[in-house]
Amino acid sequence: MPLRRKIWFLMTGTVFLKSVKAQIGHQVSKTKTVQARTLSSLWNEDLLFVAAEPFDEHLILTVEDRVGPGKDEVIGRIIIPISHVDRRADDRPIPPRWFNLEKPVLVDMDLLKKDKFSSKIHLRVCLDGGYHVLDESMNYSSDLRPTIRQLWKQSIGILELGVLNAEGLHPMKTRDRKGTSDTYCVAKYGHKWVRTRTIVDSLFPKYNEQYTWEVFDPATVLTIGVFDNGQLGDKGQNSNKDLKIGKVRIRISTLETGRIYTHNYPLLVLHPTGVKKMGELHLAIRFSCTSFTNMLYQYSRPLLPKMHYVRPLTVIQQDILRHQAVKIVAMKLGRAEPPLRVEVVEYMSDVDSHLWSLRKSRANFFRLMSVFLGLFGAVKWFGDVCMWRNPITTVLVHSLFLMLVCFPELILPTVFLYMFLIGVWNYRYRPRYPPHMNTRISQAENIHPDELDEEFDSFPTSRSPDFVRMRYDRMRSLAGRIQSVVGDIAAQGKRFQALLSWRDPRATAIFITFCLVAAVILFVTPFQVLAALAGCHIMRHPRFRHRLPSWPLSFFRRLPAKTDTML
Repeated sequence: MPLRRKIWFLMTGTVFLKSVKAQIGHQVSKTKTVQARTLSSLWNEDLLFVAAEPFDEHLILTVEDRVGPGKDEVIGRIIIPISHVDRRADDRPIPPRWFNLEKPVLVDMDLLKKDKFSSKIHLRVCLDGGYHVLDESMNYSSDLRPTIRQLWKQSIGILELGVLNAEGLHPMKTRDRKGTSDTYCVAKYGHKWVRTRTIVDSLFPKYNEQYTWEVFDPATVLTIGVFDNGQLGDKGQNSNKDLKIGKVRIRISTLETGRIYTHNYPLLVLHPTGVKKMGELHLAIRFSCTSFTNMLYQYSRPLLPKMHYVRPLTVIQQDILRHQAVKIVAMKLGRAEPPLRVEVVEYMSDVDSHLWSLRKSRANFFRLMSVFLGLFGAVKWFGDVCMWRNPITTVLVHSLFLMLVCFPELILPTVFLYMFLIGVWNYRYRPRYPPHMNTRISQAENIHPDELDEEFDSFPTSRSPDFVRMRYDRMRSLAGRIQSVVGDIAAQGKRFQALLSWRDPRATAIFITFCLVAAVILFVTPFQVLAALAGCHIMRHPRFRHRLPSWPLSFFRRLPAKTDTML
């Protein structure tokens, strides 16, 4: 059962006319309130909404006057059918138009046909098709194309998915005093959602269904989820919801072209009691490339459409529009046959991925540390070289360094050749199957129960004040450490600025005198000689070293950092 959805950005801008409230369905946005001493007011604001085809809704704009604290009086209203709004695919300016405001009446379509002229409002209204409407996290988006079809590039391949079977599923309900499940699978990629049939009363369901998608960008992700159908069987506590069993994400760029992957993927779900393995899902996947040249060309193109860089959206706008887009997608798919429920769409779209979680923060910190792990290892190796832990290695490094100093044109070729050899060496250790959910990277193996309770808490919180106070104190302690680190980094930057700012007149005089002497020495001495002397000094034998900090470091640490001027 293929399900498709297509949604657009609707931009409305108030140019000339108190405050304006705009509404499309459940989406409401409001301009700032201006104080006007005349009968005319000026806002010059842009309001963004998400609109879905076939554009059967209306844009309702209401001009309100603030007559008292918390009390607004409607001056006029206008209703614009979205199907009559102009569309654009680029950043060309949209000419504004004057619209007649009608007297405040009840929103009745029969009454709105009557001519009730009140005043006019100057608006720019258009449907922006040059943006990509993000209805999922950018980290694992399944589609990066602009909304309007005329801007789509040629597809680069075909993605084939075979949903074979599931094994060892966790029972989600009880029937005839026996644990069982009524499961189905949902897969989403791009505009197309698919759902398998429901396999009733089985913990080892066999689906044996196949689906295909066109692929336009390799940097996209296919998502497959498994759910228990809560609409079948006896009515229980969770009878109104389809419970999640787990999901799998597969990035298209990790698939080799033309190869068929058949693998059992673990279904891992984080519960308030901890991470659980709910079973395994057996999938068959193949990515067939139809244009190898276009696929390589995609790696040089921007990730998002042009409009995201010409007229970028703020982070707050992206979050609000994504929330609205998920609601519209859930409403559209809920009307399909068979329908996809709201909790299914929200789970597949990771609607809560932006919320705070101490576990995710810790996981991202360790991810960041792993990025710099190679740099830390190189620094440690160079420290061992400088300390002559292995004399043979140190002598070889000295020889290589002196050779590069004498022939500097070999530096860049040597670096790129070294990276080429590392890549060739790592080819033998390449992943054989696409990666799946990793509990170790997610920091979900040994997590404290209170952290899980905080992660699954509602927003706003529903816990008692004592719990909130305890978590707030823990947050303050964590933020205090971050504050100290940020303060130390800022202090080093302020010390660099103090070198030439005469904040410490003696230190600045010493530094500029050193700069003058260094300029003269560098002018009369060949660069290769200075580089060789500096390298040999840094890698000198431990016999010529001492444990005290060097004089440049001691001089730098004595510079003022303005920390003494802070309250």
